[in-house]
Amino acid sequence: MLKPIDFFDLSKFKHRAIFEDLTYVWDVLKVIEVYIEKNLKPGIWGVVKEGAYVEKDRVYIGRGTVVEPGAYIRGPAIIGEDNEIRNGAYIRENVIIGDRCIIGHASEIKNSIVLDEGKAPHFNYVGDSVLGNGCNLGAGTKLSNLKVTWDNIKVKIQGQLYDTGLLKFGAMVGDHVETGCNSVLNPGTLLGPGCLVYPNATIGGYFPARTIIKLRQVLEETERK
Repeated sequence: MLKPIDFFDLSKFKHRAIFEDLTYVWDVLKVIEVYIEKNLKPGIWGVVKEGAYVEKDRVYIGRGTVVEPGAYIRGPAIIGEDNEIRNGAYIRENVIIGDRCIIGHASEIKNSIVLDEGKAPHFNYVGDSVLGNGCNLGAGTKLSNLKVTWDNIKVKIQGQLYDTGLLKFGAMVGDHVETGCNSVLNPGTLLGPGCLVYPNATIGGYFPARTIIKLRQVLEETERK
């Protein structure tokens, strides 16, 4: 239930080795830095347009990837093929991005993994998280990664409390999950494959595959005087 394979199809992911031998899916956050350190071979094989900034000695960018003007890639980072790194995107330390992904305008990502065809296209924050294959974050979705109490993030599942051992942990967003605009995933959120989160919802905890998380609001109309 809490293994990487319960959230992600890793069969075609080029960096699937990073998920091997993990007890819990969130344990991958503890090894991203070491994995990149061992496997990063800096090189720019895609297109970095004028006006973009890339730390070329700390970043790998695969063929077909386009980095638009105004994007900032600080590294260390491994970015695969045929990705769109759009204007205003900010990719900072310890990031792995698969193939055919979108990191869009005003989106920030750090210490995270984006599997193939994952999308954070507009005004997203992705901190200490994993985005699954084909997932899509609605505009303004934030993956919050730090509690205001500054203590380890714990996850309660079926009555059992798990101490993740992590001070910073955003979310595990399973394959083909979609979040509505301006939703917030609180620290330690776990979304199984195919979940759907309504716009403006603020959520936390564990949700099994194909759960729809609905936000219900009461709206009142009165005559303007």
